[in-house]
Amino acid sequence: MTVAQRLLTIGVIVLGTMLTRFLPFLIFPADKPTPGYVRYLGKVLPGAVFGLLVIYCLKNVSLFSGSHGLPEAISIGVVAALHLWKRQMLLSIAGGTVCYMLLVQLVF
Repeated sequence: MTVAQRLLTIGVIVLGTMLTRFLPFLIFPADKPTPGYVRYLGKVLPGAVFGLLVIYCLKNVSLFSGSHGLPEAISIGVVAALHLWKRQMLLSIAGGTVCYMLLVQLVF
C-alpha cells in the first residue's frame, strides 16, 4: 500500500468508528423518549443472542462418538450453576469456557 492508501484507510476507519459512536446519540437524543421498538429489542436480543450461541456451540457435538458430549454437558451445568449462584453473565460464560477447555485438554 502506498502512503496515500494507508492514510485513506486510516481515515475511513476513524470515520466509521466515530459514526458508530455518535450516531445513536444523534438519532435518539436524551430529551426525547426512546422508541418502543428499541426498548423491545433491548429486552429480547440478549436472550436471543445467547440462545444462538448455545446452538452454535452444540451443533457439531456427536453423542455417539468421541467423548459423547460429556465435556459440553458438564460445562453447560457449570454455566447454569454459576448463573443461578451469582447472576453474573460474564462470570457464567467465563467459568463454563474455562471448565470446557480444562476438560477437553486434560480429561477427554
